[in-house]
Amino acid sequence: MLIPSFWAEASARHREKGRQVTVRRFGWSLVSDEDAARNAQARADEALARILSGETLVRREPKVPYNGADGVPIREQVLERHGETVITRNAYGARCLNTPDVFFADIDFENEPGPALLVPVVGALVLGAAWGGKAYGGWGAAAVAMVVALLLGWAVAKALLALRLRASGGPQQAALRRVEAFVAAHPGWRLRLYRTPAGLRTLAMHRRFDPGDPEVAAFFHAVKADKLYVRMCQRQRCFRARISPKPWRIGVETHIKPRPGVWPVNPASLPDREAWIAVYELVSQDYASCGHVADLGDGTVDAGVEAVRELHDQACRADRTMPLA
Repeated sequence: MLIPSFWAEASARHREKGRQVTVRRFGWSLVSDEDAARNAQARADEALARILSGETLVRREPKVPYNGADGVPIREQVLERHGETVITRNAYGARCLNTPDVFFADIDFENEPGPALLVPVVGALVLGAAWGGKAYGGWGAAAVAMVVALLLGWAVAKALLALRLRASGGPQQAALRRVEAFVAAHPGWRLRLYRTPAGLRTLAMHRRFDPGDPEVAAFFHAVKADKLYVRMCQRQRCFRARISPKPWRIGVETHIKPRPGVWPVNPASLPDREAWIAVYELVSQDYASCGHVADLGDGTVDAGVEAVRELHDQACRADRTMPLA
């Protein structure tokens, strides 16, 4: 995990008769703007050399924050550093806790049918429609019936999912059972469980994990963790938890300025950004980002993880009775 405090952009250019190649790359540093500029120039020079040798690379790196960043560190404003744990402000203004080895996982409730349900349902409907249409009206009728089946497939799959979830006690109970089953099958694990506005959050308390650890992947798969979260954990080599509300959930309808809120911003835009943040931080005091639900498993608590847990719970207001956002 790398979350720099300083960023820069540099270019490298090659000219020859009939050809010009210009490459731009970002650089970063934990130390200074000058160090970031040196890193940017070195990366631009290296990229230019690779392009001239025949590799196909983008000429200009996109400026993106956390989601979508590939090969570039997390690009967010650093608010606090607590050892290896870093608090940042994300692109839409919320605070996020980033840690290289304290295992958080977000599990969204299952409200929409996934491919495992959608594909067989739609496939069965389309095949049935094709057979019935051909038998009773020829190929023209079969084609019309197949189109109707495609249109109805999503609704049928969603209805089947709703019936399955209702039979199992609802989305929260279905997600909780998956977590409980994993813990029951893995003695020595200890999880702290939270309710979020859209699902559950787990925090492994018994030891630290590398994001590439096979046990991490096994847990993600078993509990059906949020796929975007899983992908970004692996890509950025860190775990992450949002610790302040999403602005639109607390009535802050305007967007952080400037848009998009990718750090750093032009100094001329800082007053507008800081004014938005002041309003957001004031309103967010009446909301929690998650609420503590239970502790699962018989494992002992790791002291280092406990320190991060305290930081997380305090920031999230996890032990208060407040609306979740």
